[in-house]
Amino acid sequence: MSIQNSNRGNRWSRAFAIFGAAVSASAAVENGRRPRNRDLDTLGIDPQAFERIR
Repeated sequence: MSIQNSNRGNRWSRAFAIFGAAVSASAAVENGRRPRNRDLDTLGIDPQAFERIR
C-alpha cells in the first residue's frame, strides 16, 4: 500500500512541477524575457530549440 501511495505522491509532485514551470515560462515570455532552462526542460522543451522559435 505504501508503494501505491508513493507513486500517487510522485504523480502529484510532477504535476505541480509542470504547472509551476508553465506559469513561470509563460510569465517570462509575457514580460519579454527568456524562460529559465530548468523550466523549459521540465516542460519537455529543448532550450536550444526555444531560441529558434522566438
